[in-house]
Amino acid sequence: MANRDTNINMVSRLLFRLLPIQVLLAAVGAVNGIVSSFFASNFVGIDAMTAVGLYGPVNLLIGAVSTMLMGGSVILCGKYMGQNHQEKMQSVFSLDMAVTALTAAAFTALLLVLGALDLTGFFTRDAAVRPLFDRYLIGQAIGVLPFMLGNQLSAFLSMENKGSRTVTASLVYIAVNLALNYLFVQVLKLEALGLALASSLGMWVFMGVQAQYFLAGPSHLKLRTRQLPWRETMEILRVGVPGALANGYQTLRGLIVNWLLSAFVGSVGISAFATANNVLAIFWALPAGMLAVSRMLISVSIGEEDRQTLTDVMRVMFRRFVPLMCAVGAGIILCAVPLTRIFYRDPAEAVFDMTAWGIRLLPLCMPFAVVCMHFTCYAQAANKQGLVHVLSVVDGMVCVSAFTALLIRPLGMNGVYIANILNGVVCVGIILGYARLKNGRCPRNMDELMVIPADFGAPAGDRIDLSIRSMDEVVRISERVQAFCLERGIDERRAALAGLSMEEMAGNIVGHGFTKDQKKHSVDVRVVRKGDDVILRIKDDCVPFDPGERQKLAEEGDVTRNIGIRTVFGIASDVQYQNILGLNVLTIRI
Repeated sequence: MANRDTNINMVSRLLFRLLPIQVLLAAVGAVNGIVSSFFASNFVGIDAMTAVGLYGPVNLLIGAVSTMLMGGSVILCGKYMGQNHQEKMQSVFSLDMAVTALTAAAFTALLLVLGALDLTGFFTRDAAVRPLFDRYLIGQAIGVLPFMLGNQLSAFLSMENKGSRTVTASLVYIAVNLALNYLFVQVLKLEALGLALASSLGMWVFMGVQAQYFLAGPSHLKLRTRQLPWRETMEILRVGVPGALANGYQTLRGLIVNWLLSAFVGSVGISAFATANNVLAIFWALPAGMLAVSRMLISVSIGEEDRQTLTDVMRVMFRRFVPLMCAVGAGIILCAVPLTRIFYRDPAEAVFDMTAWGIRLLPLCMPFAVVCMHFTCYAQAANKQGLVHVLSVVDGMVCVSAFTALLIRPLGMNGVYIANILNGVVCVGIILGYARLKNGRCPRNMDELMVIPADFGAPAGDRIDLSIRSMDEVVRISERVQAFCLERGIDERRAALAGLSMEEMAGNIVGHGFTKDQKKHSVDVRVVRKGDDVILRIKDDCVPFDPGERQKLAEEGDVTRNIGIRTVFGIASDVQYQNILGLNVLTIRI
């Protein structure tokens, strides 16, 4: 139990350390929506706000494709990282960049044609809104390429443990977006075109700040333009499609809901729904950020076949993330009216009341969404495609569309909001039902709730998981490692070497890594017997430390320095070091 709690705490610290960066990244689009809504409602008019709302499904479609490529690539890279296949990681990164650029070019051409030739009749036939929407499409087309590439680069920067560059890019983007909106909309009076241009040009700056690290910085991942493994594209799509289908279905859902709003509420309903969603998008950045950090750790854990860390990610989600979202949702509900006043000043207008009720009701979806998003991500990485497809269809389109169609006539605008809440309830029920079906009973623990295969990772009898929090525990853990090896038929020499290696490396971490800062640290130790080999995996959250580099330095100078580390390298058949999402991971095979 002590080891379980220690590992959960380490996972929790890692997730919350990465969370602010990912939330800020997710908030970039939300800030864009809020800025656009503010300038549209205050300086252009409700018709411009309707144009912004009509673009929502288009943006979801582009986001779905971007998410598909990003999700598939990150999951594959995470698995290759866990398996220490560095060359494959490089290939997937370069291929993802190339495919994303080609896809973005196709979307850009499509939006330009639709807007320039006024081929948008299937979106709206409102004579006042349609010209604004045409110009809005043209302006947005310019930003498709940096939007899609920026999403990919942000995910890979997190894998490089360089999320601070994403923070910088996000802050610069927000400043540029605000300045350009003021220039284009308020000063130059470009109306809807100005709204879109401000966002698009800001995205070019956002992407450029991130790309500089990979083009000129000391990045581990390097962009290659020759001999790209184009056949791997299908694998990226295969892995990424299920998780991105939700966004694709949401595109259809958006078109259906917009049609129902137009038919039963009017254009004012589209404006209110778009405003409420844009306001809440800044808060939706929190569950999106939670998912982003969890996705990376889930994919690495599956690559390592690390059952404990995999289940601990979900435990952190239930114990930390869900309560946090409940608290945030309560705060949003209390501030519904002040938030509405940012965009609409007159409470007597119908759009004011509709928007306020959206801000009151839609936050109730958020805790359910955190659970559904995490289980969809896990199912995607674990190749549980059936569950992914069911959740994607139900969550993305069926439930909201069906409940909206049933409720919009008797409840009006609130029927749309309530439909979203009911959708979350149904999706959580599907997750529980899937676990009940696969286990033949109601799930009793996290392993059963996640339906983790019995053969995933090393069998319980062939592994031991331990945690070290002080130097006093190092020797005791070393003795336990040696005893574990002897009990499983490992010869005395290699059992002693395993204990010695553990004592030396873990002692180095406690003696040096624990003292580099004022934070609490622990060392997560796993010992596995695999065939005739003993595999030691030592994971810590201290400052980056590569014992291989330390050994090279020692070999070049005084031979009496770092004797312990050089001894371990001498007796081990293989030693691998990686820094995964800010965690030092050392794997020693004896």
